[in-house]
Amino acid sequence: MFRLDGKVAIVTGGARGIGAETARVFRESGATVVTWDVADGADARVDVTDVAQAAKAAATVAKEHGRIDILVNNAGILRDAQLVKSKGDEITGVMSEADFDAVISVNLRGVFACTQAVAPTMIRQHSGRILNASSVVGLYGNFGQTNYVATKAAVIGMTKVWARELGPKGITVNAVAPGFIGTEMVRQMPEKILATMVERTPIRRLGEPKDVAYAYLFLASDEASFINGVVLSVDGGVVVGT
Repeated sequence: MFRLDGKVAIVTGGARGIGAETARVFRESGATVVTWDVADGADARVDVTDVAQAAKAAATVAKEHGRIDILVNNAGILRDAQLVKSKGDEITGVMSEADFDAVISVNLRGVFACTQAVAPTMIRQHSGRILNASSVVGLYGNFGQTNYVATKAAVIGMTKVWARELGPKGITVNAVAPGFIGTEMVRQMPEKILATMVERTPIRRLGEPKDVAYAYLFLASDEASFINGVVLSVDGGVVVGT
């Protein structure tokens, strides 16, 4: 088991799902974890889209715990729709501007805001781990997810930029790209959709939140100190894009 003894970690979107499981796994591995979320159940109520709020929350963690060693940018939302939906030649719907903007704000701006908030503390420490939640759809695309795919592809790009910028400061920046993960929300989907997800996954099962959490644990550990700027797919070999 990789250990995080003495480390201080922030996990965004930590009230449920993959974020909550990551917080649990980190704590079991010896870390002090502070979860941020707009939902009940987090250690601090933080809107990751608010740059000033993220900066204030990061300063509070640094003051209370003396350091910030790990940031897991896990917070994210879905607002799926086709770019333009049609039946024959008749246009029946579009992705709304509001839904496009909401996903960009949380999934992309939120990663930017939180990383910028914790980076100064990590720079002064000459050490840190920044872990960003991408997705296999950010690598391959997926039907009906223009906004979500755009953010997850952009997160990969930012990860590679920050790996270059922050690497010389002793900070590694990596991304994890989950496939179909059996969170509580996913498991409430119709059986037909769940069966399709499993069929597209060569291992023939949904992933579990712990599968992603353990990937984060490895990348956060000292054993991964020479891994920087990578995208680790945790997907069972999933095939997506149609």
